[in-house]
Amino acid sequence: MITSSFQTSVAVLALIILHVSALDTFKAAVYEHAVILPNHTETRVSQDDALLLMNKNIDILEIAIKQAAEQGAQIIVTPEDAIYGWKFTREAIFPYLEDIPEPLVNWIPCQDPHRFGRTPVQARLSCLAKNNSIYVLANIGDKKPCNSCDSTCPPNGHYQYNTNVVYDAKGKLVARYHKYNLYSELQFDVPKKPELVTFNTSFGKFGIFTCFDILFHDPAVTLVKDFHVDTILFPTAWMNVLPFLTAIEFHSAWAMGMRVNLLVANTHNVSLKMTGSGIYAPHSPKVYHYDMETELGKILFAEVDSHPRNSLTYPPAVNWSAYATTIKPFPGQKNSFRGFISRDEFNFTELFENAGNLTVCQKELCCHLSYRMLGKEENEVYVLGAFAGLHGRRRREYWQVCTMVRCKSTSLTTCGQPVDTALTRFEMFSLSGTFRTEYVFPEVLLTKINLAPGKFEVLKDGRLVNKNGSSEPILTVSLFGRWYTEDVRSISGRTSNSATTYLIISTLLMIIALQNIVMV
Repeated sequence: MITSSFQTSVAVLALIILHVSALDTFKAAVYEHAVILPNHTETRVSQDDALLLMNKNIDILEIAIKQAAEQGAQIIVTPEDAIYGWKFTREAIFPYLEDIPEPLVNWIPCQDPHRFGRTPVQARLSCLAKNNSIYVLANIGDKKPCNSCDSTCPPNGHYQYNTNVVYDAKGKLVARYHKYNLYSELQFDVPKKPELVTFNTSFGKFGIFTCFDILFHDPAVTLVKDFHVDTILFPTAWMNVLPFLTAIEFHSAWAMGMRVNLLVANTHNVSLKMTGSGIYAPHSPKVYHYDMETELGKILFAEVDSHPRNSLTYPPAVNWSAYATTIKPFPGQKNSFRGFISRDEFNFTELFENAGNLTVCQKELCCHLSYRMLGKEENEVYVLGAFAGLHGRRRREYWQVCTMVRCKSTSLTTCGQPVDTALTRFEMFSLSGTFRTEYVFPEVLLTKINLAPGKFEVLKDGRLVNKNGSSEPILTVSLFGRWYTEDVRSISGRTSNSATTYLIISTLLMIIALQNIVMV
């Protein structure tokens, strides 16, 4: 009886200590890094030369990590490709890779650097975390040996993965993630299935994915919806694409749409339009950085809720089609015209007046806009656009997009072309759409590529509206929807309806062709 009572007391005390030690907020840091690139990425160099380059980049990251620790940050995120760059062949990347074990091995590389072979990069990153008492996320390359018994084993006998690692404040490896959705990365392999990587701290539960992953259901959505992470760590090498996919614009919208903290560290390379890092909360950006003028790195800090779902500022769930499906369409359809944003054919209708209500539709999606300009600039044209379909050259991702966007010139043929400045201010706007997906990301981008924190909100019925008066001049107001179940091939491995139809037709045509051959 006494023993049982003692055990109960110990358990209660442990819970109290855990509760007291748990932090309501934490200080986060992200670092946008101007990568020192190798001279040649198509020819293989020695391991020593590869390590020399990587150490040059880590020297710079070390300064940022120390600065973050001195400022009281508990965690820092560094970018994708930050340690050796990009655009390698499979052979050329190999000297930069190390064998990265699973975190279950309970390893502090700083204290035992040779336990898993030659691991100088992992040892140094671990020491940076340990010596500065800070969690560190870094992006490096992993190699895993395989043999001929494995039918998918690459010719060089190794799988090669784009990999995130996280070391805790004691230098221990606590997370490893292999990127699943690669973007023109021929040097790396795709894991057999998406990895759902999380780790717990005294300041919340964290999930990890990388760059192009954010546009797909797995692992990104699953980590938030099924694993209930508080914060996503997101290293990226993101090339900005107007009008919907600039880094700060889309990443802040994703955080708001998914209602989760998102810590984004982008690489910095002006020639490739790589810039845009930030710390984004579910209700609004905390801090962001966009710089197409210099070649300098930048560190950002912000105080973040450890458990945003418990916060008073946590936004309510949104029914994205509730308003749009209950109103009659406004005028606008009769004057609609077609135009392209990148390779996607939109239906557009022009905002002729200073104020009005417009509707434009494409397939299953109708977009409704109410607006009032402070004054219509004579040399600026805005349109309301709708797109529903498979996006871009790859035709893999199914998008549903409602957008009010500034045209590049007064010619309607330029609507959808990139433009980064505007003069027209809006006193009021309300944008909604008949979305078939629950995954919609609200974007407002201002002139000279700036965000509008505190100047707009999403209502529970799915309307994206302005607040607190007029804004700075607007480039675009968009609701960017991703209908994952209509993708050509879903991440779960199931084939969508459109892909199934395509496969059936292809199979029938092959059967007919074979029959004709046999008859001949």
